[in-house]
Amino acid sequence: MKAWFWHGARDLRLQETALRPLQRGEVRIEVAYCGICGSDLHEYADGPHSIPVVQPHPLSGRQAPLIIGHEFCGTVLETAADVTTLRPGARVTIEPEYRCGHCTHCLAGDYNLCVSMGFAGLMGDGGMAQQAVVPAYMAHELPNEVPFEQAAVAEPAAVALHAVRRSRLRPGDTCVIFGLGAIGQLLVMMARLQGAGQIIAVDVVPARLALARQLGADLTLDARHDDVLTVALAHTDGAGAPVSFEAAGSQATFDGALQVLCKGGEMVLVGLVPQVRLDSFDLVNRELSITSSVGYRGVYPDLLAWIAEGSLDLSQVVTRIVALEDAVTDGFEAQLQSRDEIKILVRPCG
Repeated sequence: MKAWFWHGARDLRLQETALRPLQRGEVRIEVAYCGICGSDLHEYADGPHSIPVVQPHPLSGRQAPLIIGHEFCGTVLETAADVTTLRPGARVTIEPEYRCGHCTHCLAGDYNLCVSMGFAGLMGDGGMAQQAVVPAYMAHELPNEVPFEQAAVAEPAAVALHAVRRSRLRPGDTCVIFGLGAIGQLLVMMARLQGAGQIIAVDVVPARLALARQLGADLTLDARHDDVLTVALAHTDGAGAPVSFEAAGSQATFDGALQVLCKGGEMVLVGLVPQVRLDSFDLVNRELSITSSVGYRGVYPDLLAWIAEGSLDLSQVVTRIVALEDAVTDGFEAQLQSRDEIKILVRPCG
């Protein structure tokens, strides 16, 4: 089969690779779509960040070069003899978090905090390939009403839903979302589904602001010329918002997400940034909270049910679908060069 292997920064190679035999607990799927995530872009542009290069990941047993891509779905082709939860022909989407199943966090149900946590497609072989092999626990069978085009976006939607559920957002609350890439747009959708009152969305790209309005934002602000703090205060009776979400990963958006909070407010950090400066005096005086959110746990069943019943349409964030052979030129490079792109899907077969 053909697959995109990460060898290093700016070094993705489309290679022919042999199908490996299934091990206990594994399934093989024919990949329908694989999304390009911001994490994938970081690894492509200037990695490695998460991809193991010195020694194999403890659960996947893999290190670079490995098959990239962790947002994928497809059809089960084969199951290991001990797998009883899935059958060949089942349509599935992949929740790509590795888990050991026996550490304190796994036993408590917090498997996204597993001591050996990692993601297929970053710490093990993923889905930017014609076929993929994953542990069966990663595969969620799709209701008939859920098309692959939406199932491929379930992973970033799960990130957004977990972040909203990690927050103290209550029905009717105002929230401010900084950064309207794929995760930010999905945060708008999830906050709306979870009953947020006013949703204020902030970015600097007009196309992203327009999409956020389409997805449910009540107010969008262009941080290049709008005074975000003044407007946010004006729409919260001068108090500030109880919850904000940082989904851009920059010092400016980190600062803004704290500034717009009311006293006792909470900022949820979802964006990836190596290091930020913090005004701890302000943090203490206003008794602010910073909550971080990684991955997801236990959210896929709700996401798939919402798609099946028609209350959630994840295809709205997909801006382009490209063939496997064109994944670098029309996928990775296109997304790096244009901030109008939100979610690009790679179609490995057909």
